Amino acid sequence: MAGWWVMAEPRIRDELGLRSALGGLMLPVLVAAMAFLAALALAGALAAAALSHRWQDGAASTLTVQVPRPDAPLPRLQDGPEETRLDRVMARLHASSAVASARALSEEELTALLRPWLGAMGEPGAAGLALPLPAVVEVHLVPSPPDPEHALDDLSAGLEAAAPGTVTESHGVWLERLSGLARSLQACAWLVLALVVGVAACVVTIATRAGLSARRDSIEIVHGLGATDGRIAAAFSFRAMRLAGLGGLGGTLLALPVLIGIAVLVRPFTGEVAGGLPDSVPGALWLCLPALPVGSALLGWLTAQGTVRRWLRGLP
Repeated sequence: MAGWWVMAEPRIRDELGLRSALGGLMLPVLVAAMAFLAALALAGALAAAALSHRWQDGAASTLTVQVPRPDAPLPRLQDGPEETRLDRVMARLHASSAVASARALSEEELTALLRPWLGAMGEPGAAGLALPLPAVVEVHLVPSPPDPEHALDDLSAGLEAAAPGTVTESHGVWLERLSGLARSLQACAWLVLALVVGVAACVVTIATRAGLSARRDSIEIVHGLGATDGRIAAAFSFRAMRLAGLGGLGGTLLALPVLIGIAVLVRPFTGEVAGGLPDSVPGALWLCLPALPVGSALLGWLTAQGTVRRWLRGLP
């Protein structure tokens, strides 16, 4: 009997009629749609993670220092030159080991910041206000300073001592909120990806059960002649794997121009220079996208295997 099976094995696919039982475009098209959605969900998850990392690297390493009455003179230090309040603050910032760079915003930059409010008031710029404006200093901290909270407290205390009334604003509150938003988006994207995988498994299960029902008589004959459950399941699973893999490949290729188009639309918000492949597409996505057709094929094989084996156990 074993020798008969070795000779008949290449013809089982034709005897079971799998080309018609699991044929047509239904299974590949549905798997392609699932792969397309999976690519979008995967891109969303990776983009949310990259966005959170970018926010943490940018906002966490930036401070804003406001110096009221920046041109007011301060008492001269021993053997030191005359200094204004802004000069003293800038000197303290440049002397700090936690500060990578510090730059006072120009009047034009302050005007640009205030333009949304000044435009509504009909003012031409910051100089048109009767109230004195503080100097605003943009501070970039060194990457990964030791004990960052203690370093920020020391820096804030030192600036207050140098020029009383100086306000140091960190972006910790906004960073926490933005990071929470990014984590929520990432969780939603992974949830959508899990749902897509579940729906794809259901699609393969339904298609496989339809094929089993259509070829029940042939399967019972071959099974009665000595074909094992594993051999019959292998015939179905390889057919399902091929169709699911083709559908996964088609859905992934269809998702590529959509993802690149979205990245091009997002490019102005990331400060990228036009031209070339958008950097806003996470690099890990280019490594994960080729895995979608492989994952689709593997999902089709595993689902068909389990479905056929369960169905065969119900035969008399």
